[in-house]
Amino acid sequence: MSNYDIKDSTQAEGGRRRIDWAEREMPVLRMIRERFKKEKPFKGVRMSACLHVTAETGNLARTLQEGGADLMLTASNPLSTQDDVAAALVNIYEIPTYAIKGEDNVTYYKHITAALDHKPHLTMDDGADLVSTIHKDRRELLTGIIGGTEETTTGVIRLRAMAADKMLEFPVIAVNDAMTKHFFDNRYGTGQSTVDGIIRATNVLLAGKNFVVAGYGWCGRGLASRARGMGALVIVTEVDPLKALEAVMDGFQVMPMMDAAKIADILCTVTGDINVIDEHHFKVMKDGAIVANSGHFNVEINIPSLAKMSTGEPKLVRPFVEQYDTRDGRKINILGEGRLINLASAEGHPASVMDMSFANQALAAEFMVKNAKTLEKRVYSVPAEIDAEIARIKLSAMGIHIDTLTEEQVKYLNSWEEGT
Repeated sequence: MSNYDIKDSTQAEGGRRRIDWAEREMPVLRMIRERFKKEKPFKGVRMSACLHVTAETGNLARTLQEGGADLMLTASNPLSTQDDVAAALVNIYEIPTYAIKGEDNVTYYKHITAALDHKPHLTMDDGADLVSTIHKDRRELLTGIIGGTEETTTGVIRLRAMAADKMLEFPVIAVNDAMTKHFFDNRYGTGQSTVDGIIRATNVLLAGKNFVVAGYGWCGRGLASRARGMGALVIVTEVDPLKALEAVMDGFQVMPMMDAAKIADILCTVTGDINVIDEHHFKVMKDGAIVANSGHFNVEINIPSLAKMSTGEPKLVRPFVEQYDTRDGRKINILGEGRLINLASAEGHPASVMDMSFANQALAAEFMVKNAKTLEKRVYSVPAEIDAEIARIKLSAMGIHIDTLTEEQVKYLNSWEEGT
């Protein structure tokens, strides 16, 4: 096989072991893979997937392949690839993969191009890079595409903006909207893996530190909760009054970023927006402040503005820690080049939560193949029955049983005649 670009093929066996370890915690995806192997729902379907190339993604790729998909995989972030997993996908599972940890922007977009040269019928995105590139630069592919799926909040925002402008040319299922995705992946997965990434990069003690969480969506909720669990003094910044009020009621301090930046030891953005930490925030930060991001794109921290405030080039003081010396004598530490710190310096979400997220991806892709002809050119949520089935299978795999409604209770809930 020649259609791949990875760092080192000799790492394949280590990648296989990592994929196998993750698979132990992914019973829902395993059950789907067993069914796909028999039914082959993707037979004859070319699929291009732009996802974080991790052990968990390796198990999704195997599931799609077992379902008959002609799959090509590329990384959705330059720093998120696990090189041993990429090697295993190519050399053991024979899945064409374009992914190298630390690749530059030129290589990243060359890999996107390679994935699109596959002429996919179905796209699978984490951040909408495939879809946006198709619509901007590869419109000749549109006639062959039946639809796509999108994994993350940032990507769904981009797609809904395209749909609102009547620019989206094929239907896309927003996997991120599934309750079995954002309730668990975004909250528990991002929360744990972001703390893991910050600690691995810095080896700092969180207890007693002023830890600023920018954004109180599902990712921010999870991060704030986990940081508090490690003993940090958590401060939340928000622009949405409802989310800010929720953070207050959850027991966190809430204040503007300008005030939080003055007292922060650690700051982490999880908003999906641009320049959340900007030049005026850097100007008031403490000497030694640690700044990280766990949103999808590396735009939440205005690093170019910090560079202009600094003398010389930043120093790599630890792997994934770049230290900027400001002209007034302070040191500001940026983690993971401002990219997803939970994947840059750590391993991303635990397999147990990715089990549900990737079950949604697999079943959403199957739904798209079966129903594309009847769908409009817009963003769809994951069907409720898929969401409920994934939750049911996950509970069963965990050995947990729940009650069911009696006929009397069903009748009561659907009646308007009975009252007090």
